[in-house]
Amino acid sequence: MSLEQPRPTDVGETADGSVDYDELEALLGETTLGRESHVNAEAFVVRPDEVQEALSALREDAGFDYCSSVTAQQYEDRFESIYHLKKYDDPTQEVGVVVPTPTDEPKSETAEPVYRTAEWHEREAYDLVGIEYDGHPDMRRILLPETWQGHPLGLDYNPEKPQVVPFREHANPLQPDARGEGADSDTMFINIGPHHPATHGVLHVKTVLDGEQIADVEPDIGYLHRCEEQMCQQSTYRHQIMPYPDRWDYVSAGILNEWAYARAAEDLADIDVPEYAQVIRTMSAELCRIASHMLALGTFALDVFGDFTAVFQYAFRDREVVQNILEDLTGQRLMFNYLRLGGVAWDLPEPRAEFFEKIRDFLDGLPEKTTEYHNLITANEIFQVRCVDTGELPPAVAKQYGATGPVARGSGVDFDLRRDDPYGYYEELDWDVVTEDGCDNYSRVLVRMQEVEESAKIIEQCVDLLEDWPEDDREIQSNVPRTLKPDPDTEIYRGVEAAKGELGIYMRSDGTDKPARFKIRSPCFCNLHTLREMTEGEYIPDLIASLGSLDIVLGEVDR
Repeated sequence: MSLEQPRPTDVGETADGSVDYDELEALLGETTLGRESHVNAEAFVVRPDEVQEALSALREDAGFDYCSSVTAQQYEDRFESIYHLKKYDDPTQEVGVVVPTPTDEPKSETAEPVYRTAEWHEREAYDLVGIEYDGHPDMRRILLPETWQGHPLGLDYNPEKPQVVPFREHANPLQPDARGEGADSDTMFINIGPHHPATHGVLHVKTVLDGEQIADVEPDIGYLHRCEEQMCQQSTYRHQIMPYPDRWDYVSAGILNEWAYARAAEDLADIDVPEYAQVIRTMSAELCRIASHMLALGTFALDVFGDFTAVFQYAFRDREVVQNILEDLTGQRLMFNYLRLGGVAWDLPEPRAEFFEKIRDFLDGLPEKTTEYHNLITANEIFQVRCVDTGELPPAVAKQYGATGPVARGSGVDFDLRRDDPYGYYEELDWDVVTEDGCDNYSRVLVRMQEVEESAKIIEQCVDLLEDWPEDDREIQSNVPRTLKPDPDTEIYRGVEAAKGELGIYMRSDGTDKPARFKIRSPCFCNLHTLREMTEGEYIPDLIASLGSLDIVLGEVDR
């Protein structure tokens, strides 16, 4: 299917901009078997052999051009895939497509020709749950090795059963050599990573060169898979899950990660959050965003310049100031565990005036430091040669792959959940969504640097509000039951704008105090999928720059 996006239409949309699900049901016609109500949106149950027809109708006729996530799960009597669809122009317009398959033959039609991002999502569903997708271009495992036996999220999986690998599986896959067929072929296979600093973690990039140009790349992930979804499914909503999100994007986005879980759980259990706590959440989340972007800037400059002492250390100098502020607030430097369902763990540190002064000192010095970064980095001729017109990602391609965050906004995609699907206190504040139209590595750097300035504007407004907040009205948590047991078969998908893009959580309740299914939609996972599109026809140094511009963290990619 062409990567060109359909022109938005009014099919399935009411006059006030909400979704007309009755009209969508008529649009889908006989492809549907029924309809479900999830907390976030209505969902249509679709025949497993008519998935592409249903999804194409929703994409082309109703404008649902964004497949944010695919959730797979097993019930006692069936397997199920859920495609979570939104619109880039208005992500509050949501619809789910549920595809049931029988337990004796868990197989349905692939969605990959309609949404390219489904390629990786469906591979993960096959790998962990065991659902196969007819017509999928590459139906292999993605997180676990090909030699793995069983599917860890299947109900019949036995984790204590030893994994037995036949000796033949250890054969060298490159024998007798790595060259292509034919006398004129000049292709060569090389490995980049997984033990290389430019891969930003344990990432293995299988690369095929045609001469000096890249013919194909395949990111090989799963080296850091840590069973985060399984651990959350074994933990209680109220107390035990919250420490885990800090460890997904473990370098800087802790509170942003915590907020993704908090938003989903609070909507699932109908929990209110006091306004005062929302302001604290918003301020601390934007401090995390600055810390994340400083790390992205420093490591990217290290990839491109190879210079550790100047640019990298400059970025970490400012990141450390932010980390000190967050440590004052939360008591931790990385694994904050500061948010609670219904609010935050505790109030601002005393003396409050001293805490606010530390934040204002950082914000006052930030414009001068931003100028330094532009002089050192974006105005540097070598940096521009390495980044301008390399790693190009057109907006239509970015949307097909479900790219979000600075990766999408660097391609001119004007999408930010803080504005488009408001939560916290963002709707009450004055700030702008930053986009760049260059669609290249340079644009993605510019977006992150400008977002630091926008985050500073948000933080300053939050500080002003908190300084003047009446002492008698500083409510940090609402009254939340000690044990949460949402109604059985209650389902929800919610996302927040993390530093790297949309971080979404799907949960299904079975009536107990633990979720029956917990799915993490990682922005890094979806953004990394674009690497092949960005690097084909370019050179190895361009691949290093493109990979760095994605700002991935493998703990979140693999989960």
